[in-house]
Amino acid sequence: MMTNRFSKHKKAIATAAAAALLSSIALPAQAATPASALVMAWNIDAISTFDPAQVGEVVTNELLQNTCDSLVDFDPKNESKVVPLLAKSWDVSEDRKQITFHLNEGLKFPSGETATAKELAWSMQRVVALGYGNAATLTEYGFNKDNVKDRIVAKDDNTLVLTLDNPYPTNLILQAIGANRVSALLDQATLTKNEVNGDFGNKYLATNTACVGPYKLAQWNAGESIVLQANEDYYGEAPKLKRVLIRHVAEPGTQRLLLQQGDVDIARDLSPDDLADLDGKPGLKVERVLKPQLFFWTFNALDPVFKDEKVRLAMRYLIDYNGLGQSVMKYLGVPRASFAQLGATGALDAEEGQPFKLDIEKAKALLTEAGYANGFEANVLIGTLPHSAPIAQSIQQNASKVGVKLNLERMANAQLFARIRGREFQTGMLAWQTGVPDAHGNASRLVYNPDNRPEAKLTQIPAWRSAYQNEEFNARVKEALLEGDPAKRNEIYSKLQKDVMEKGPMAIMFQMYNILGMSDKVQNWTWNGFRVYYDLASK
Repeated sequence: MMTNRFSKHKKAIATAAAAALLSSIALPAQAATPASALVMAWNIDAISTFDPAQVGEVVTNELLQNTCDSLVDFDPKNESKVVPLLAKSWDVSEDRKQITFHLNEGLKFPSGETATAKELAWSMQRVVALGYGNAATLTEYGFNKDNVKDRIVAKDDNTLVLTLDNPYPTNLILQAIGANRVSALLDQATLTKNEVNGDFGNKYLATNTACVGPYKLAQWNAGESIVLQANEDYYGEAPKLKRVLIRHVAEPGTQRLLLQQGDVDIARDLSPDDLADLDGKPGLKVERVLKPQLFFWTFNALDPVFKDEKVRLAMRYLIDYNGLGQSVMKYLGVPRASFAQLGATGALDAEEGQPFKLDIEKAKALLTEAGYANGFEANVLIGTLPHSAPIAQSIQQNASKVGVKLNLERMANAQLFARIRGREFQTGMLAWQTGVPDAHGNASRLVYNPDNRPEAKLTQIPAWRSAYQNEEFNARVKEALLEGDPAKRNEIYSKLQKDVMEKGPMAIMFQMYNILGMSDKVQNWTWNGFRVYYDLASK
């Protein structure tokens, strides 16, 4: 085991080397990226923490999935299945209320210290104790601050036992908890040492990672760059590439230029025009996969205008799903109005899941019924995603035809998320991505709201952010969760999706693709709707 002094020295050398490599990607045209590194251009301005208990946005979640292994993983070839990761196997009790996980031997933290089921139990208990948004991932299955130490237990160094309050579908638990960031194995000693006022190391994880995974965070300059470095003590197969270097580049056009010049291997936020221009070009390729991310327009039900479900329904008829789908969203996503994403168990098909079309007269009639025959004025918050502005502008133009004046306010994604999570908005456009290929994943967030009080601060539940609570919908979400007959369960979800499209707090518009432009030097790029596997990529 290395000494602390040697560890610090080694870390300093690694960080310096990483910084040197990072600087090498800011070269003039035709610069070659390092052979041992994957270099990406990506808009990473939404990053605010690396704490698995708190992270709630897509970019940091992807980074955590490559630095913090979970109990199990989604099969790269079939996202509906789970495969071993930290846990090499698991047993399920006859009543389906207890799952016993058997961990791999040889687990080590980046510090070189041994990692065991005891730290994993503490890590998962910590999520509930902190009470941030991701605690809902555990509390919705019966874990709470009073019982979590008794229901998430390390039987020995290699055995973790989860005891559930109900016989939930086992595969759903494996997907929702086992393959989620809440089951990341954190370095308890390091976090305890860096604890501030009983925060379980939360402040430390704002700028660091401390978990078992193929990579570790070597450097993060907020709004500028990230360097991930291969973890030398990783228990699994070593990553093919030693480093992942990410440059913060907000403008899609700049990303495309960097890719064409060879300054980066991958561009992550390209516009449809950029993608069309790159598609088929020698030395470049466009890759995409449908992901469980929905882009939607959310309405604050506390607002005197948007508390009316007829107003919210009228807004849906101002969205040109087909026109936007064939233009702005041609490469980026497919029209979708249902809360259950395509590919999820219980989801409506493509046609039933998107029954809306642009209908100015229908919107006008609904507004008149709601008492707004002459329209109204409202604000729309948007972020820096390349499609946000053109979608918002299209709706703005259509809204003006029914007397509705929409004022668009653009801001950095981190600011947008803070405003939405704090209920400080009238309407806003943003994306949400579920962690499971099951209708319950989004039903439990976009529909279900267990506590609508402001002081509940359920910031990772979009229904709460919208101050929307429908007790009948809540009851139906619970009913579907525990229904043992798959056909009956799907029937509940089918009716619920149709009703939520009419009455819900958000107008879901598109299901997104994970799409990028890539140099053909990159080989074995592996992803599905739920994971991107940096460690399998090679050059």
